[in-house]
Amino acid sequence: MDTVVPAHRRRAVVASTVGTTIEWYDFFLYNTAASLIFPALFFPNHAAFTGILLSFGTQFVGFVARPVGAAIFGHYGDRIGRKATLIATLVLMGATTTLIGLLPTYQTIGYAAPILLVLLRIGQGIGVGGEWGGSVLLSMEWGTPGRRGFFASWPQVGVPLGLVTSTGVVRLTSDWTGPSFDSWGWRIPFLLSVVLIGIGLYVRLRVLESPEFTSVVDTGKVARRPLLKVIRTEWRTILGSALVRLGEQAPFYLFTSFILTYGTKQLGLNRDGLLDDILIAATVGLVTVPLFGHLSDRFGRRRVYGAGIILTGAFAFPYFGLLDTKATGLILLAVVLSLVFHDMQYGPQAALIAERFGTSLRYSGAGLGYQLASVIAGGPAPLIATKILQETGSSTGISWYIIGCCALGLVALIFILPRATRPRPE
Repeated sequence: MDTVVPAHRRRAVVASTVGTTIEWYDFFLYNTAASLIFPALFFPNHAAFTGILLSFGTQFVGFVARPVGAAIFGHYGDRIGRKATLIATLVLMGATTTLIGLLPTYQTIGYAAPILLVLLRIGQGIGVGGEWGGSVLLSMEWGTPGRRGFFASWPQVGVPLGLVTSTGVVRLTSDWTGPSFDSWGWRIPFLLSVVLIGIGLYVRLRVLESPEFTSVVDTGKVARRPLLKVIRTEWRTILGSALVRLGEQAPFYLFTSFILTYGTKQLGLNRDGLLDDILIAATVGLVTVPLFGHLSDRFGRRRVYGAGIILTGAFAFPYFGLLDTKATGLILLAVVLSLVFHDMQYGPQAALIAERFGTSLRYSGAGLGYQLASVIAGGPAPLIATKILQETGSSTGISWYIIGCCALGLVALIFILPRATRPRPE
């Protein structure tokens, strides 16, 4: 028995991390394409900045859909279990991503192309919206007391690993297809999602349900309407979970997606060089995300998370200052440091949010709080930054925007998000 539990624990961590990586590969792949490819393919009759804004608009639709996915799959995750729900999110995400790779462009089917793109992006958003809560809980609930921050951080590693994979595949495909990348080569990374679905399903089908949820089922304490109950009883915690992410999620999508627009359009930098920088920074995240999750077990979630918010805000002006030098080494430094400060928040974040909900409501509550941030933080961030750049031609307003998001996130951490209580059964 002593060897069985650690084996299942490792399997749960691997299943959560691999599945989350695949989901974020799909989601980040779209973000990269929205910055570099989709404006010309799906909005060709618009001025440069207008096409970029429309492309980021389709990206934003995916963020709006994420709370919907959290609500739908959170309900079933608290009713029938984490494992079955996570298999469904994986299939949905992979299918929509593959279909994007097969989608005709504006030149072929006219306005139907961007409409279909939006619909598929909604499918992506619903899938990834339902993924986070289940993957984090499957890993955390198999974890040991006192190390929940570390165990819950492993599904978070799926973000930098998904970013590494998607950026790396785009980079390799770009080199391989050359000038043809903008016409048909971009489809290859999307179509590869079919292979990743098979890998993810194989891993997830072998994992057992989390012991904490199994205990809830065995004691007959499964909530009949978990989503409605958690909104009624834990609305303040849900709100705090969303607001605390302002200092993490909004800057993240500027550091990984908008930078491609700013670097290529405003500074005239090479696209592949920027992709390489993001690839290196995301690789560092494979170490820093679990590291900060571990440190949150030792020093407290709030201390590590708060330090990350403060450093992200303080780095807003230096970040663009380093980019504006156009010096290769300084640009790399800016990209790496920006994601390290982000990881100080992202590593502890899963446990910080999930621990505030009882087991029977945790998938619904944590997932909804986490994904609501997509509507107020990650989704609009590239749109707002692009509009500021279009109106002012400067990054100054964007830096102040980052600082404002961090300030609001810090207020939420201190005054709105409640402190963790002992784990509650319902």
